Amino acid sequence: MSMEVTAWNMLYRTMNAQNDRRPVSMATLRRIGSFARPHRRRLTFFLVLSVVTATLTVATPVLAGQAVGAIVGGADVGVVTGLAALIAVIAVAEAGLGLLTRWLSAGIGEGLILDLRTAVYDHVQRMPVAFFTRTRTGALVSRLNNDVIGAQRAFTDTLSTVAGNLVTLALTLVVMINLSWQITLLALVLLPVFVLPARRMGARLARLRHEAADHNAAMGTQMTERFSAPGAMLVKLFGRPARESAEFAARARRVRDIGVRTAMVQSSFVTALTLVSALALALVYGLGGFYALRGQLDPGSVVALALLLTRLYAPLTALAGARVDVMSALVSFDRVFEVLDLTPMIADRPDARRVPDGPVSVEFEDVRFGYPSADKVSLASLEEVATLDTRGGAEVLHGVSFRAEPGRMVALVGSSGAGKSTIAQLLPRLYDVEGGAVRLAGVDVRELSAESIRETVGMVTQDGHLFHESIRENLLLARPEAEEGELWEALRRARLADLVAALPDGLDTVVGERGYRLSGGERQRLTIARLLLARPRVVILDEATAHLDSTSEAAVQAALDEALAGQTAVVIAHRLSTVVAADLILVVEDGRIVERGTHAELLAAGGRYEELYRTQFDPQDDLEPAA
Repeated sequence: MSMEVTAWNMLYRTMNAQNDRRPVSMATLRRIGSFARPHRRRLTFFLVLSVVTATLTVATPVLAGQAVGAIVGGADVGVVTGLAALIAVIAVAEAGLGLLTRWLSAGIGEGLILDLRTAVYDHVQRMPVAFFTRTRTGALVSRLNNDVIGAQRAFTDTLSTVAGNLVTLALTLVVMINLSWQITLLALVLLPVFVLPARRMGARLARLRHEAADHNAAMGTQMTERFSAPGAMLVKLFGRPARESAEFAARARRVRDIGVRTAMVQSSFVTALTLVSALALALVYGLGGFYALRGQLDPGSVVALALLLTRLYAPLTALAGARVDVMSALVSFDRVFEVLDLTPMIADRPDARRVPDGPVSVEFEDVRFGYPSADKVSLASLEEVATLDTRGGAEVLHGVSFRAEPGRMVALVGSSGAGKSTIAQLLPRLYDVEGGAVRLAGVDVRELSAESIRETVGMVTQDGHLFHESIRENLLLARPEAEEGELWEALRRARLADLVAALPDGLDTVVGERGYRLSGGERQRLTIARLLLARPRVVILDEATAHLDSTSEAAVQAALDEALAGQTAVVIAHRLSTVVAADLILVVEDGRIVERGTHAELLAAGGRYEELYRTQFDPQDDLEPAA
């Protein structure tokens, strides 16, 4: 490895070192060992090969010096050609071992990345909805990418660097001292001139890099928000393009200036260190030549010392930064384990049951609930705040009780923020109640398996969320084994088959981010088609037609009629015209059910329901439901 390459490598490692100085516990080291255990055979072979490669690295300069000595001493041609052939064989062996070592390194590293990523991904999927409502998505994705890769370097780069360089350094020092202790001492005296500036320059460049990263993140956020469909619309309606452009350009100019400054600092540093190494090499040749002319050192040894000088500086500088590498890797592991240590608030019991077969009733018995505080479901680092908000836990549902018989519809109405959506989220066990019980078919949902609940309860929300995938993939999310005919049948029942058939790619049409390539009504009908494909026995509709025009609402309502036919249903609606035919209407205010009954009964009672109804309809209109 050349001096210039060594300088670049050390500077890069120092720049990219983690600044987090939290102590790493033995528990963290043990957990790292548990992830490394499946790869222990490859790791052992990898370390052995690294040691062998390091030994061959030192052998080449020694043989080169012997070849020069043989030539100067007038040795037989066979000796010189034999040494040259041996150098060639070692070069071929080094190349082969390098490829084999790289293959093992890649296998271990990628295997570790696979293990860590799948562990974190599976664990995050088990976290409650409250976790996702607080966590910044980018910070969580960073744990799955940057920190996992940082942890992987502990096994591939750092481990091999430490093992190989220790062997190289030891052998190089032994050989150099044996050849000339004076020249070896001179080389070691010059080492601080090579190492110390890298630390200072690395820290300086790290600050510049962090500042550039902050500006790039701000530009990325600005682009993400402005280039999304709703963001672009907002800018066109209310934004000031000149101001937006000026803000973006100011950040981009600062990133440019930092880039130029960083490039000059890096080049100046590497040039200076290359100059230092060249001067050191000149001193080796000068002092070695002086000793050779006086007969105290043979010419071959001078050449060997010059070649060994690079083998001395490279491992010394690498080992000088090894602590930084190790701590960076351990901090990455610690950040990954921090996510894995979050305990999911909702988990299946060991003896979890399935929902009984047949029609399913829904029952809430004296349900009390408060949303959990941040310190129970999140991490400060994932929210990117200094400390977590400890507020929360205040009760928002107070003794809610009702029962929906199999095949019946219960409607929840009331003011915004009254607790209707909270009630709906407790049924599929997105949260757990703090008091009372929620039952499906007479069984507490806490005693049921999550898979069984998912198969039994289907939900359509008002935003109609879709993934940036094809119509087919969005539908198959409900039932991956569904056949093509079943997909088209679900679309037909959702009044969407003709539209999809008219699209150029049909079922393979990509709907765009959050489904924005479809209209609001089409997007909502596609989520209803997904619900129909799932065939749940309990249906929850949370404001499924809240933001639709009259035409779209009529189409969606017709699709909903298909979805609700013969099913137990819990429907939340602000538009009371959609629930007048419900078997039971519950009026929710401040987390309590204040009225209950049919449409006609509630109108006759003249309470809160009648007030809500009259605010939506002319008093002269017939208040009775149409036949």
